[in-house]
Formats: sequence, C-alpha cells, structure tokens
Amino acid sequence: MIKKLTIFILIIFVFFIKTNFAQTPVEQQKNNSPRYAVCDLCGFCPPSPPPQNWLKCKQCLYPDLNDDPTLMESLKIDTKTNLPPSPKPGRQYTFFGCLGNSNSFTEEGAAGGLIQSILNIIFSITGGIAFIYFLYGSFIIVTSQSDPEKLNYGKRVITGSIIGLIFTLGSIFIVNFIASGVLKLPGFGGQ
Repeated sequence: MIKKLTIFILIIFVFFIKTNFAQTPVEQQKNNSPRYAVCDLCGFCPPSPPPQNWLKCKQCLYPDLNDDPTLMESLKIDTKTNLPPSPKPGRQYTFFGCLGNSNSFTEEGAAGGLIQSILNIIFSITGGIAFIYFLYGSFIIVTSQSDPEKLNYGKRVITGSIIGLIFTLGSIFIVNFIASGVLKLPGFGGQ
C-alpha cells in the first residue's frame, strides 16, 4: 500500500513539474514570454539591485540601451540569436573605467585607443607614486630635527622623486610624439 501511494505521489509530482515549470525555448517563443539572462556584463543579476557603477558600465558597454535597470534591457535574450545583447565592440569596463574607444577592433585606430588608455593609467600611477615619494621626502626633512643623516636621506628621496616625475612626463611626451607624430598611428594621441 505504501509503495503504491509513493509511486502515485511521484507520478503526480513529475506531471506537475512537467506541466508548470518545464518550457523549452520554442514553447516560450510560442507564449511570447520574454527570456532573460541571469547576469549582464556589468554585474546586474536580478533580483539583486544593480551595482553602484552599473550606469557607467552600461554607458561603456551598452550605450544604446535605456538607463533604467528595471527594464532589464541588458539581460533580454534575442529570440533570433538566443543571446543577450552584445557589448560595444572594442570596449572593456574595468576597475579603472571604460577602456577602448568607440571603434571596434576591426576598424582603424581601435588598438591605438586601447593602448592609449592603458598607457594613461600606467603614467598616472607612476606620477602618483613620484608625488607620494616627494611628500615622504618632505616629511623626512621636516621631522629630521637637524640630524644630518635624515636630512641627506630626505634630500635624496626628494631628488629621486623629482627625477622620476621628469622621467614619467618625458616618457609620456616621447611615446605620444613617436606614436602620433612619427609613426602616425591612428587612434593615438587624441586623434
């Protein structure tokens, strides 16, 4: 008796799941119910709220879509391709912001724009480090209390930071001059 009851409950359970939850993509298209991806490339995974940087990421990767995340346009699956919206070619959203430019990598100048973005990040970081060392050397001199060893060390740190800053600015100038002026690389140097 218990075996028959268990089999009966199992059959009803399987029938219930089959009829209520299992819809193939073809059945969903017949019902005209939209399908959505689980997450977009900006980290929006409903029912969780979108991340704080979602709007900046959306403007970088999906500039043609609506700014309202509740419409879930970045998640809507196309019925013809069975894929969510494709991001803008040649762009990548990172911790540093949007890398790349408006061109795709199949167009002229796209690689130069991406390299320019990466070099700007590298040069900004090295310039910031040189400035921090300048402040550190100044702090050493101010707190040296006329100790000649600390004074010389502080002067060396400040001298090194100024040389590093000059080297960074010079390398920016040289790279931009060679890339845009001599080699005339498209997409480099703000072209």
